[in-house]
Amino acid sequence: GVSRRTFFRYFESKADVLWHAFDGEVRALSAAFAAIGDEVPLMTAIRQAVVGVNRYRAADVPELRTRMTLIGTIPALQASAAQHYDAWERTVIEFAARRLGQPADALYPLAIGRATLAVCRSAYERWAQRADADLTTYLDQALRALAAGFDPAALTEARP
Repeated sequence: GVSRRTFFRYFESKADVLWHAFDGEVRALSAAFAAIGDEVPLMTAIRQAVVGVNRYRAADVPELRTRMTLIGTIPALQASAAQHYDAWERTVIEFAARRLGQPADALYPLAIGRATLAVCRSAYERWAQRADADLTTYLDQALRALAAGFDPAALTEARP
């Protein structure tokens, strides 16, 4: 019910509609990191912030699951993902760098940011495919696995 002209006044492309909420989540993630005290261990802080900004109302879950499925399966949307994922990853990298007292282009902050994005994307993909649990369950377990170095002995909780 919206004219083409009106639509493109607010969005540069159709893909931007799907990424609009994600970009807000990046801003929320940055704010969540700013609110976490220095006494919280680094990987625990990352897990708490990521899980915290990924809590959705039940009414929002079908739309989110559809959005994530579209992003994961449509080549044009996959191609547009890089800039958005880079912003999310950069937010984690900058937080890790501050915590570690290192520059954002140092090895550890980069590795932490990229590994965190990878496990979160895996959690989102599994959640979107299975539709059997709350997204935060997948994110929490994936981030705990990352923090434990993927040591199976450290992963005693039920796995989705």
